[in-house]
Amino acid sequence: MLAKTSLAAVLLIGLCVAGAPAQDLEILHVQNNVYAIFGAGGNVTVQVGPEGPVIVDSGSAGRSQDIMDAVATLSDRPIRGIVNTHVHADHVDGNEIISTAAGFASGGTTGAGRRDATIYAHENLLLRMSGAVGDDEPAPVGMWPGNTYFNDVKELFVNGEAIQILHTPRAHTDGDSIVFFRRSDVIAAGGVYSNTGFPVIDVPRGGTVDGLIAALNTILDIVIPAPTQERGTMVVPGHGRIADEHDVLEYRDMLVIVRDRVQAMIDRGMTLAEIRDANPTFEYDSRYGSDTGFWTTADFVEAVHASLVQDP
Repeated sequence: MLAKTSLAAVLLIGLCVAGAPAQDLEILHVQNNVYAIFGAGGNVTVQVGPEGPVIVDSGSAGRSQDIMDAVATLSDRPIRGIVNTHVHADHVDGNEIISTAAGFASGGTTGAGRRDATIYAHENLLLRMSGAVGDDEPAPVGMWPGNTYFNDVKELFVNGEAIQILHTPRAHTDGDSIVFFRRSDVIAAGGVYSNTGFPVIDVPRGGTVDGLIAALNTILDIVIPAPTQERGTMVVPGHGRIADEHDVLEYRDMLVIVRDRVQAMIDRGMTLAEIRDANPTFEYDSRYGSDTGFWTTADFVEAVHASLVQDP
């Protein structure tokens, strides 16, 4: 599972680059006025409109200019706001550069005389980023969100569209948010849904398997499929391809099945080593599993076990 190290040392969870445009980024139109940028760390969701783009997550270190260049192909307005979905570096490392350079394309101002774009996040993200909670070294102050919320939802109205930022407690981390663009009917899922592998449950930073299942259920409560059961409400994952209701439903069901198997083994007194040997993920390994890299199948099983043991 993820070690308690500096936030800058949190490695990338995975990339989805389905093409080779300039700077290795791909821009896809999701629907209405929402787009997604792939290949700069975590997926970046972009809402455009006359008040200026709002982006969800800011990508990895070293890719900030590439992200700003990509956003500039969608809008000639300065970036108005950044929503952080969780604290991992591949989703927040661009905060400082993008927020302070947000008005580059139109003279260095985001309007009303302000230079910086506003960074929004749940307060738990700020507590961990600032080092007030946990064992991580504090991130640079310029990366910190300036507008936090502490209850279940924060509501914005930007570019003629209602935006709901929803806290999903103790899921991927303890500071997760999903972002729902209501008129466009698009959800930016952040770390609670990444379809490139087994779910990452960051137990040291407050993640739990039950919280992650609850977060996926929150997404399923919102999404409505089109009459053909394809499309409808679209979901931009933290990593991986754009999804719809059926994709999220399959992923949720997989996680519930694995959670229940591990819990049953714990109830029988099996050790973590015995649970790993029993291979509770067997029918999903070909689709989501990995024996190498940042997040292996064994890491996933260990995280499920750890979160169930600490929260029986």
